[in-house]
Amino acid sequence: MVEAFAVASGKGGTGKTTTTVALGMALAEEYDVTIVDADTGMANLLFHTGLTDADATLHDLLVADADADVADAVYDRFGMSVVPCGTSLAAFEEADPERLRAVVAELAADTDVLLLDSPAALGSKSAVLPVVLADRVVVVLQPTIPALSDGLKVQEYAHSYGTDTAGVVFNKVHDPEGASGVTEMAERYFDGRTLATVPDSDAARSARRAGEPLLAHAPDSDAARAYRGAAAALDVRPGASDDVADRFRSAVVPDSP
Repeated sequence: MVEAFAVASGKGGTGKTTTTVALGMALAEEYDVTIVDADTGMANLLFHTGLTDADATLHDLLVADADADVADAVYDRFGMSVVPCGTSLAAFEEADPERLRAVVAELAADTDVLLLDSPAALGSKSAVLPVVLADRVVVVLQPTIPALSDGLKVQEYAHSYGTDTAGVVFNKVHDPEGASGVTEMAERYFDGRTLATVPDSDAARSARRAGEPLLAHAPDSDAARAYRGAAAALDVRPGASDDVADRFRSAVVPDSP
């Protein structure tokens, strides 16, 4: 059975997409991995994976009466299957977030690990649905008390829909020693372990400018090593099951966050 992870955060700018791609590349050394840009309003995955000229994206699959097949929006990049989302505001407004269930169900039939790059806030149905669909959530935070509070709200919401916590990634860490108090608090308040403390990195910024994932652009950087450690700490739990598609298609869609 495929395991689906939502990569989520309480606010933007934490490095969710960088984390999604890095975890995906590291996990792809052992598993078949599919990553999906489920942030339909503020898509970034296409920039991180060099897919700015993609012909079909997730937006095309979420429009009513769309004639695109799911396979049309899946691209083989960096050892993973990548489903980017477009950046058009008009396409976002036309997209029906409830259709994400069927898309994820189809993708789940042919992969071991699904990583859903989720919207930063919980203010709409399109924002919360990836967390609802996931088996577990990876919470991406910066090492501050306000960020910890935001992350705990994500965990609380996830748990209310039966989504467990896989762990926490502290990202863009300038001072590991200074951040230790926050990471220790996270161990107490989050159900999942701290998967990694990723240092702030010029390599990550350079990778984004180049349109490449960090692990491809600077595989020997400290940040890349930290992400590989996070992937190794993420205890993927695949198993055999015949009802994978039905599990996602029947997921409860919240009326409001």
